[in-house]
Amino acid sequence: MDFDFALLLVILTGVTGVLWLADRLLLAPGRKKRAAALENMTSLPAAERKTRADEALREPIVTEYARSFFPVLLLILVFRSFLAEPFKIPSGSMMPTLDVGDFILVNKFAYGLRLPVLNTKILNVGEPKRGDVFVFRYPENPKEDYIKRVIGLPGDEITYRNKTLFINGKEIPESYLGPYTGPSEPTNRMTGAQVKMEQLDGVDHRIMELPQLQIGHEGTWKVPDGYYFAMGDNRDNSLDSRFWGFVPEANLVGKALVIWMNWDNGIDFGRVGTVIR
Repeated sequence: MDFDFALLLVILTGVTGVLWLADRLLLAPGRKKRAAALENMTSLPAAERKTRADEALREPIVTEYARSFFPVLLLILVFRSFLAEPFKIPSGSMMPTLDVGDFILVNKFAYGLRLPVLNTKILNVGEPKRGDVFVFRYPENPKEDYIKRVIGLPGDEITYRNKTLFINGKEIPESYLGPYTGPSEPTNRMTGAQVKMEQLDGVDHRIMELPQLQIGHEGTWKVPDGYYFAMGDNRDNSLDSRFWGFVPEANLVGKALVIWMNWDNGIDFGRVGTVIR
């Protein structure tokens, strides 16, 4: 079952906010009047008048909880929807840039402010740039988030042939760095992996290839307006635009910023604070 945390957060924030506001506007004035009347009952001792007035002012338990939780939930909602959101890397498709178990922060306003749940853009701030590592809603199942690298922009022609990337007819330069020596991934398909440095419009980043593996999806793609072409840095082990097509602009979530924790088989403090490039 898919769990929509954003929807749950919106509902909880709305319910607690409505309860708190309804009490403040409709019920609190009545409590204040009753308390004032009790304080003016000179027939009662002063201590008893004060006790009864305090009891009359006391909020219902539901209102008390709503008043306590509403500002906290609202703060989380605003931060998560418009500023930054944490994500966990579940697979090795972005190795060696991102490892399985990395927890990352994603900039939610880099590609425009969007309403939570609806994902409707309300303010255009910026657009993805070639080389960005970005999070988006998987086109074939928008309830699932994917993370890849922006390879093709609207209007670009992308060709991937013999493990070589071409953009608008120009071969993207890459240089060999050496064999891969980092952590493995759950499928243990890292034997013989090579790490290369790819230069993508001024963004130098590492990619990984398996020379012995012949990838099945090669070809040329023309990126339509309003769409992006995405690929994983683990080029021979990534389900990306080569297989399922383009990323619609409406599916964008945000730009990956930094690794704030890694927890796969224990915490790897060496990756904490790594800026994602």
